[in-house]
Amino acid sequence: MNLEDLGYSEFFESQRTGLGLAGYEVARVIAEYKEAYLVKNASGERLAKITGRQMFKAASRDDYPCVGDWVAISGPANAPAVIHKLLPRATILRRKYTNKSGAQVIGANIDAAFIIESMDRDYNLNRFERYFAMVAEGHIQPVIVLNKIDLIPEAELDLKVAQLKDRFKDADIIPISALTGHGLAGLMAYIARGKTYCFLGSSGVGKSSLINKLLGTDNIKTKAINIVTGSGQHTTASRNMYFLANGGMVIDNPGMKEIGLTDADAGIANVFEAIVELSLKCKYKNCSHISEAGCAVLVALKTGRLDKDKYDNYIRLRKEAKFYEMTELEKRRADRKFGRFIKKAKQDLKKK
Repeated sequence: MNLEDLGYSEFFESQRTGLGLAGYEVARVIAEYKEAYLVKNASGERLAKITGRQMFKAASRDDYPCVGDWVAISGPANAPAVIHKLLPRATILRRKYTNKSGAQVIGANIDAAFIIESMDRDYNLNRFERYFAMVAEGHIQPVIVLNKIDLIPEAELDLKVAQLKDRFKDADIIPISALTGHGLAGLMAYIARGKTYCFLGSSGVGKSSLINKLLGTDNIKTKAINIVTGSGQHTTASRNMYFLANGGMVIDNPGMKEIGLTDADAGIANVFEAIVELSLKCKYKNCSHISEAGCAVLVALKTGRLDKDKYDNYIRLRKEAKFYEMTELEKRRADRKFGRFIKKAKQDLKKK
């Protein structure tokens, strides 16, 4: 396996030479552990650790390697490698924690994200839009995967596919059943050699089952290692990159109970392009599209040109993105202002 098979391209090579790293080996991070990383290049797999200087200089979690990253390394083959530099990313996938500052980096240098929902209790059009905004922010191509189609009649599946095509006109949709194997060939055909894909979805939608089907294994097994010797038990990785027989690479991710958006204005604008185009006709440039006179978005909503569910989800995601962009100080000020408003409202009610 050469570097190109692992997804290395002219983009990363130009970054390496531009940063003066031509004298170092490059490797791709394929697993992330508590105290180390597993990296892979043409020479094989090995453990790697970042330097204390890198930890000191890191301003945020974005400055640490994650699965999918390309890194410059050095060191003898019989010992853990030293990661000297993280190469700039072509794409990045992040999410915000609810009620926490900072973002979680999910993966990097991903070509397409398989957004999976199952045909049971998990199915939700608005959740798809939330995932779409998240991947669009990181410049990643979204692909809809409908799993567990064996649970519903064919007519119901056709209706759901029609709804999705109406809401996401340019998105690819792959119906599949991990249980029966129906649609698996279509999913495999989508995956190309040297390209990287990730699986996103809530717990229980069948992400690991689908990857097992693609790998042809009974279950995904994480590697247990000792970060000093490279053998024995240590800890399991929360994310891993897996290599398919056709040369494609897939990243598994834990199920997401929450999908917090980061600075996702660009991602939201991409997903809700029709609403953004309408907003250009609004009377006011800073229109919130909630109550203003002369709002083209509200006119389209009232006349039925704009779907109400899509509008409601757009407003909700915009508010969430704005909230996450606020600093902690701004959030505290907003909380105090709201608290004063509630206190005054109670006093006024008592007087009345």
